[in-house]
Amino acid sequence: MNQNQFQSCIQACYECAQACDTCAAACLQEPDPKMMARCIELDNECAAICRLAAQFMSRSSEHATQVCQLCAEICEACTEECAQHQAQHCQDCAAACRRCAQECRSMGRSASAGQMSAGSQSTSH
Repeated sequence: MNQNQFQSCIQACYECAQACDTCAAACLQEPDPKMMARCIELDNECAAICRLAAQFMSRSSEHATQVCQLCAEICEACTEECAQHQAQHCQDCAAACRRCAQECRSMGRSASAGQMSAGSQSTSH
């Protein structure tokens, strides 16, 4: 796996993590932060997995595809939660999570296609 090949996914992961951090901090400043507990929880989980996925891709880890798959799932859950709230920070976070999930899914397809073609090349020799 070539990390440069996945630079847009790495960037989307870091941007999503930053948006989640911003959203979680802003949710704590809302008039009733208890009502934002699920949002804050998902923001924190999403930020953590996004950073982990970016690190795995940057290191060209053989497990990056699996981490990105999980990242996409958590990003989608965070998207659904944040999209329910009208606050701009939640809407911005939902958009960043949506982009990241798409990038991670795309990365997984690209990596799988690359592994399949590399595997077929090695078996044809």
